[in-house]
Amino acid sequence: MIVDERLVTYINSLDTGNTEILDEIEREALETYVPIVRKEMQSFLKLILSIKRPARILEVGTAVGFSAILMAEYNPIPCEITTIENYEKRIPIAKQNFVRAGKEKQITLLEGDAADILKELREPFDFIFMDAAKGQYIHFMPEILRLLKPEGILVSDNVLQDGDIIESHFIVTRRNRTIYKRMREYLYELTHSDELVTSVLPIGDGITVSVKK
Repeated sequence: MIVDERLVTYINSLDTGNTEILDEIEREALETYVPIVRKEMQSFLKLILSIKRPARILEVGTAVGFSAILMAEYNPIPCEITTIENYEKRIPIAKQNFVRAGKEKQITLLEGDAADILKELREPFDFIFMDAAKGQYIHFMPEILRLLKPEGILVSDNVLQDGDIIESHFIVTRRNRTIYKRMREYLYELTHSDELVTSVLPIGDGITVSVKK
């Protein structure tokens, strides 16, 4: 928790909720310990979608499809969503959830390693949501920048690593040090890129919002 827990609880108490199908999928995900976007991130995505109204959305990291469905539900305009997932056990669950939500024609799930799939994509996107393996963000960045339209928005989730990002390298557990190093590099590249204007925000587990110049 990077923001006072009581404050987050209060902010989330003001949330007006989601559609019934999203509530069902969220409940199922939490019961089976599948990570999905936090409540405060859900609210933020709804806000960004209302402002940007993206016609084409790319998501890197589908999990069980919760955030893709949320974006399809709360984008004010009809849109196409492409989402990428590499974890075989979650792919059929995501596909089933798209059908349950009636979004199977709107959301295209690409199966495999995002590092390979991103290179194959050609059409640019208005909005890109990064929520995959955190240690891979830096490796995805060149292709993400290529695929993001001018004035397009890139949102990256879980960038502050429950506060570990500000700790000494030696305090971070050994198994997390590679992710820690790569995420710090990713944050530096985002904030110092000549192609982007980026803000780092303490929402959820930390996010970045970048706009391509």
